[in-house]
Amino acid sequence: MDLEKGEQAKLESIEEMIQAVVAVLEEKKGNDIETLNVTGKTTLADQFVLASGTSNVHIKTLAESVEEKMKDAFGIHPDRVEGMDSRSWILLDYGDIVVHIMMPEDRLHYQLESLWRSGGERRPI
Repeated sequence: MDLEKGEQAKLESIEEMIQAVVAVLEEKKGNDIETLNVTGKTTLADQFVLASGTSNVHIKTLAESVEEKMKDAFGIHPDRVEGMDSRSWILLDYGDIVVHIMMPEDRLHYQLESLWRSGGERRPI
């Protein structure tokens, strides 16, 4: 029974973090924000959050805003950050949650939604 409570608390915590990430992406005018539940499809994460930016500077701003929010609200930093130099696709890995912020053309090219959705839960924002 305690395991179930622990798992439920973890899921609620993940949901709270996702809501915080989505809120900051919306506030900073991220485009096409979407969450994907990838639980059971990969060991990489339970949830992906995807968003598009309008320029390399916008993508960097979105990523930095997510990092700041996660640090301030939850006291956590990403385990890994990829793409901060190129700024066309920045990945923030928080363990259970991976945030992908991309230029629209990269998002169209890589089609992460199609790759990971395959019958999964889609939650466009």
